Order: sequence, then C-alpha cells, then structure tokens
Amino acid sequence: MFLIDMFNKKTIMPDAQTALRGREDAIATAAAHFVSGHPLQGPYPEGAEKILLGMGCFWGAERLLWNIPGVYVTAAGYSGGLTPNPTYQETTTGLTGHTEVVLVVYDPKVVALSRLLKTFFEEHDPTQGMRQGNDIGTTYRSAIYVYDDAQLKAAKDARDAFQAALKMSGHTGKITTEIEMAGPLYFAEDYHQQYLAKNPDGYCGLRGTGVSCPIGG
Repeated sequence: MFLIDMFNKKTIMPDAQTALRGREDAIATAAAHFVSGHPLQGPYPEGAEKILLGMGCFWGAERLLWNIPGVYVTAAGYSGGLTPNPTYQETTTGLTGHTEVVLVVYDPKVVALSRLLKTFFEEHDPTQGMRQGNDIGTTYRSAIYVYDDAQLKAAKDARDAFQAALKMSGHTGKITTEIEMAGPLYFAEDYHQQYLAKNPDGYCGLRGTGVSCPIGG
C-alpha cells in the first residue's frame, strides 16, 4: 500500500494544501553555460526571445536544444508548479507540481520558433501524460510555457499539426502537452546544468515517435 501511495503522489498534481512549502531564497546554480560560456541567468542580448520546453528528463533535452544554431543559452530548471525555489529532491516527490524544463534563449533572426517547436514535438513522445518512457511522474510531463500571445498561438498550431500527423501515421495517442503562459522558472542546481556536456556518457531518455511534425523549421 505504501508503494502504491508513493507512486500515486508522483503522478497526481498537488494542490495548494498538499504542495511542499519551498523557500524564499533561490537554489544555487551555475553562473555561466558550461558549453558556450554565456551567462546562464542573463543579461541576454537585445532582441533575444525565450521559451520553456519540457520533454521529460532535462539532461538530454538541454543537449539537443543547445546544439541548435541561433540558440544563445539553455538552462535546466523547474516550472509549472506551486513550490517556490524547489530542490531537485523535492520535485521528484511529485509534491511541488513542477515539471523539468529547459529554458531556451534564442535569436529569432537566426532560428525560427517553428524550428524549436518542430524539434520539441519530434524528439520526445508528447502523448504519454505524466511520463516519458521509463521516467514516471509529474516532473516528466510534456510542457511548453510561452512568454507572449504569438508564441502561444504558434505552440497550439504546432500541437494540432503534429496531432494530425500522428493520426495519419496510425499513432493512436492524444497529445497531453501543457501549453500555457510561463510562470516562475526556478533554475536547477549547478550539477544539472549542461549535464551531458560534463558527463558525455550520462543518461538520456529522449525517444521520439518517429513521426515528422509538418511545420516550417
């Protein structure tokens, strides 16, 4: 019974009464991106835009995204939940409500948002609900958190296009990706930042559906 209760806690979103309290002060993180050397938390170049992408475990997702030309900086973090300034250990209980996300800061003159969204939908399975493969829990749910109405529309249009492509391919799953305006982003601990650059043989659970997302990019 105890094991079942713990599993349920990881796959059911908490509410304000059940969420962990958190803390006022931010968790310490890296100052600079391990690969590019750019400041992790800014300042970012004038004209840069940002988006938060949750594709399951943020280690593999971040590596995928920092390699896209036009991406200025990426950072692993937690968003979409209730607990302020959570630790990694707290998020894994499922009692913070956060999902693992990658902050992507990009130059829209070099890389189109459609390219980022195409990569997002093709490189993980957005139909799995509170999981990605063997990674189970609220922290692994698929999510796109945006910063303006144009991004919101683009994300929803990309979702609908990919849902149609999945259906055409015979994939019966329904996309469960959360698409919402961004709330607070809490940067993950230093050791999570650019983890697979520091540990090239580390875990990467990214697995796509094999279906192409029919949007520009």
